[in-house]
Amino acid sequence: MLTALEICAGAGGQALGLEQAGFRHLALVEIDQHACETLRLHWEHQIVVQQDIAQFRAHRYRGGVDLFAGGVPCPPFSKAGLQLGEDDERDLFPEALRLIGECRPRAVMLENVPGLLDERFRLYRQSITHRLVAMGYRASESSWHKVNACDYGVPQLRPRVLLVCFRQDVNASFAWPKPRTAPPITIGKALLPLMASNGWVGATEWAGKANGVAPTLVGGSKKHGGPDLGPTRARQAWAQLGVNGKSIADSPPPPDFSGVPRLTLEMAAVTQGFPNGWTFAGKKTPAYRQIGNAFPPPVATAVGKAVRRTLLEDEVSPQLALPLETFAVAAG
Repeated sequence: MLTALEICAGAGGQALGLEQAGFRHLALVEIDQHACETLRLHWEHQIVVQQDIAQFRAHRYRGGVDLFAGGVPCPPFSKAGLQLGEDDERDLFPEALRLIGECRPRAVMLENVPGLLDERFRLYRQSITHRLVAMGYRASESSWHKVNACDYGVPQLRPRVLLVCFRQDVNASFAWPKPRTAPPITIGKALLPLMASNGWVGATEWAGKANGVAPTLVGGSKKHGGPDLGPTRARQAWAQLGVNGKSIADSPPPPDFSGVPRLTLEMAAVTQGFPNGWTFAGKKTPAYRQIGNAFPPPVATAVGKAVRRTLLEDEVSPQLALPLETFAVAAG
């Protein structure tokens, strides 16, 4: 298997997807205690590093990392916030670039919100790609690409932006994964087994009416957001699908349930593309926050497979087979 080093790993959505794409993680770096506990439920404890990435150093992985990945915090670029970009203290792109220079991976895959593609951030995107080029990577405006989770088997409208680029000595082309040709999976079809798991006689009827793709789950932050499906606009979209988004239920509807059902944590996880039974550490609020902020595993799998294909097809020519030291000055 190819190797990966991942920062801002959260509850492991991207990590799970990359693992399914054929990558073995050397380290999963995450600052949140509950998220780290979740990661340790699914991966070896020794690769889970609970640390602020500003204090994390990656020199010891140099020469052994095929893919550097992560979902750096999105509030600096989210349209739900002030969009302060590089002026936001939560912008961790500079730290990600530092770590890339330290470990010199063959490929880079960073994920964020669609707001990053706004014209107001064009110069900032360029500054990132220019820095990557200076470190010896093939990066340009075409390295940024928008995907939507519903195009890859996730029953949710969740647009994300990905930056993918390769070191200059990787002599193979990369193609973004194509969306599924099958119709998107409706939230009713995805959640019917869970809605019916407690014997609710109205589950099938509910699923037939919930015949659309779910809106984007909103996890919120430690300062804002709780165990609900988001602000008023999001809850209204859920209501149109027959879901009460004001809170998260402790269990599926009972046999004689009448009214509008709520999602459980497991239903929210399935909405994000996690497999049934994926466990999250912490009580309801921190567990839901991990789910709502996750990167859908099927999307990570699709893009990860495309990255893996490029790395495996790499046929280095003598002209491009440059030693890592060639870029040592630019990489710092």
